[in-house]
Amino acid sequence: MRSNENRRNFIKLTAAAGAGFWAAAGVQAQETKSPNEKINFASIGIGGKGSSDSNDAGRAGNMVAIVDIDKERLEQAGARFPDAKSYTDYREMLTEMGDKIDAVTVSTPDHSHAPASAMAMKMGKHCFTQKPLTHSIWEARRLGEIAKENKVVTQMGNQGTAERGVRRAAEIIQGGGIGNVKEVHVWTNRPVWPQGVAKPEAQPVPDTLDWEMFIGPAPYREYADAYHPFKWRGWWDFGTGALGDMACHTFNMAFMALNLRDPISVEAESSGHNGQTYPKWSVIKFEFPELNGRAPITMYWYDGGKLPSPELTKDLPLDNGKLSSSGSLLIGDAGKIYSPNDYGAKFHLLPEEKYKNYEGPAESIPRSPGHFKEFVDGIKGGPEPMSNFPNYAGPLSETILLGNLSVWTTGESGKGKVIEWDAKNLVAKNAPEVADIIKPKYREGWADLI
Repeated sequence: MRSNENRRNFIKLTAAAGAGFWAAAGVQAQETKSPNEKINFASIGIGGKGSSDSNDAGRAGNMVAIVDIDKERLEQAGARFPDAKSYTDYREMLTEMGDKIDAVTVSTPDHSHAPASAMAMKMGKHCFTQKPLTHSIWEARRLGEIAKENKVVTQMGNQGTAERGVRRAAEIIQGGGIGNVKEVHVWTNRPVWPQGVAKPEAQPVPDTLDWEMFIGPAPYREYADAYHPFKWRGWWDFGTGALGDMACHTFNMAFMALNLRDPISVEAESSGHNGQTYPKWSVIKFEFPELNGRAPITMYWYDGGKLPSPELTKDLPLDNGKLSSSGSLLIGDAGKIYSPNDYGAKFHLLPEEKYKNYEGPAESIPRSPGHFKEFVDGIKGGPEPMSNFPNYAGPLSETILLGNLSVWTTGESGKGKVIEWDAKNLVAKNAPEVADIIKPKYREGWADLI
């Protein structure tokens, strides 16, 4: 651990002289050219989003290890990273190569985000973890604590946070551009994977797959191709459904602008579910209390083809008379802001005639040099990345994942309980049946990682 701490300090100190701060718009951090300051990365999960995350890491430093449960993917990634050692078990990789690694990317199925990230951070590794940060609310809170305890740089992979447009929209909202916001509506075209289906029959495990590592901390079940690859998102044990997949993007503008953390209640209706997969559709209502002078706000989430009512959207700039398949609408007492974009990077201020010559407030949120570059610059002693675990990504993920508590209570009937939420203690005051959704029970041998 001493040699690893010395390496972390060396990277920061050698970069500090040349590292600029991105507090001013358009200013990018400058990196020194010494090869000794290159960051040694390990990528845990190199398929799907892990492909681009590992590519980002490989461009930013040295890729010394790659991990994936699929040996075919490892072979393919090995061609991209010929100097990296390959593993199917991240625990083995971190144990064997800990002193050679400065930072990790974690791009696994949701249920393995927390244990992989926690193990790495406890060993002093900086951590970039895909959205949603975790599979459960307790894990999101815990990763923020571990990041603080170990003084590591962190960033969640909700890349839209770095967009200039979403930061400008947040400034306008914070500056009172649409008045006091009372309602937020967020919708998505997800799921685009199976949900509302029965548990499949067991199948033989492919020779190339480490099924034990796929299961990880989740309750054990036999392999079926209904789970892997990609389809895991729709299963309660592995994924977080449409809400977990997309809200870290589509809800991000409202969260950034209005500090929408710690709701006091949440309720849902859905198509109904069988306890195995998420429902085919859901509509979720969040209630946020007054916070530091910001008025109480109600937020509505829609997935599986559900959308805000035509009454709410009739005056929006529609494409061929149709609402965007994914987007957000914030309604204030002086105007509206509508984004037909997953990230909130593009937006319209309404009514258009009112905002025709509107300039808005001065810039107050630093512009980003790039989402992954924020992470790299932070490791080298620059500013803390915006979507860091303790202050941003953790609270954002907690808020989002709270919606699934009420979705769980919809059961087969489709009508959920109004969950009364104690954010400080992470307790659903009137719904003890969701305790295992808040904090999962890890399979034997996994709990010590977090």
